[in-house]
Amino acid sequence: MTRDEIILAQKEFLFPSVFHYFREPLVISHARDQYVWDADGNQYLDFFGGIVTVSVGHSNPKVTARVHEQMDKLVHVSTVFATEPQAALAKKLAEITPRRALTKSFFTSSGTEANETAILAARCYTGAPEIIALRHSYHGRSAMAMTLTGQASWRLGGVTNPGIVHAPNAYCYRCPFHLQYPSCEVACAKDVEEVIRTTTSGRVAGMIAEPIQGVGGFITPPKEYFQIVAGIVRKYGGIFISDEVQTAWGRTGGKWFGIEQWGVTPDVITSAKGLGNGLPIGITTARAEVADAMKGVTISTFGGNPVTTTAAKAVLDYIEEEKLLIHTAEVGAYLRGKLLELKDKHSLAGDVRGMGLLQSIELVEDRMSKTPAVRQTAEMMEACRENRILVGKGGLYGNVLRMSPPMNISKNDIDQFILALDAAFEKVRVAAGGAR
Repeated sequence: MTRDEIILAQKEFLFPSVFHYFREPLVISHARDQYVWDADGNQYLDFFGGIVTVSVGHSNPKVTARVHEQMDKLVHVSTVFATEPQAALAKKLAEITPRRALTKSFFTSSGTEANETAILAARCYTGAPEIIALRHSYHGRSAMAMTLTGQASWRLGGVTNPGIVHAPNAYCYRCPFHLQYPSCEVACAKDVEEVIRTTTSGRVAGMIAEPIQGVGGFITPPKEYFQIVAGIVRKYGGIFISDEVQTAWGRTGGKWFGIEQWGVTPDVITSAKGLGNGLPIGITTARAEVADAMKGVTISTFGGNPVTTTAAKAVLDYIEEEKLLIHTAEVGAYLRGKLLELKDKHSLAGDVRGMGLLQSIELVEDRMSKTPAVRQTAEMMEACRENRILVGKGGLYGNVLRMSPPMNISKNDIDQFILALDAAFEKVRVAAGGAR
């Protein structure tokens, strides 16, 4: 099929809810390492990684070699049979969870399913139905996951599940209490107790939160935040679920899981995306007593698939062998420094935030009012495409550029990316006829 035929088929045969970032869809032909190529042969430096999914480079040869070997051996039998790849991955996960406290896993095919499993486990373990989630969050596309999600644009069909309430999030750049950190004394965290006492029965099953809110625009809470909220939730009988679909596997630098950056050991961790480096896998890993509370029979037909679990174990091995936890911290700090330099140079950049190789720039029309620069963000996306770099877009207002390149990129890649991003800022500024 030609590029135009692919675009036409997309419009005619796919649900219209399949969205694109650009005025015209970008048709990707192939990819390798940190680069992707479109159907016309143009090369792009990929700084979004398939929505925080390509963790160790496109078509990583060490990962794909093990996948090919497994495909020649055993592709699928379902979880009613035991297989070595599933058992080996579960054992490895138990060895790297915070304090090795989460020792049992349930495998699915996506982050949505992983979060569904976590909510079920919390309710089975506590006997309580109510769950606390956060505003600006994103937890998936099922009815339950959309109810957990704290953004109207991602809650389609008006379908909601009962027993979910939302607390204010730690959005320091746009504080819901109009306070300043640290003089605020982390009021957003303490308000979780007020939410429980006023909008629930007073006994909750748990709380689910992303350490860094991904679709929300890489919103990063203060260092005290999760210690406070986890303590409050446990005080009222609930467990703490860390949604690590985007923040796990070293992405935040120096630690396997994002929540470890806040010194908190959760009761349940969910993840997906980067674990498979592009292959579909979801995991729900929990403390043994929480996992054991799921009595009765349940199944995920493709969960624990020999091919995807082989890929996941290969990814974890590669991260260890290449010392990517350390590398991500170092190059992430380098990227952060370069983004702060761009913020000083371009007034369109209102806030730089994130951790490790999970970084973002929130764009505003002016820094005093912080009016979201929605139109300019769309223009920036087009300018980045023209300059042959790929970034993501997010935030409740659609005004945040999101950067999550493969964790094995180099500082030279970052330098190349920053030059192109700087040029994109300049193009948007000149087109608007405004000042820096």
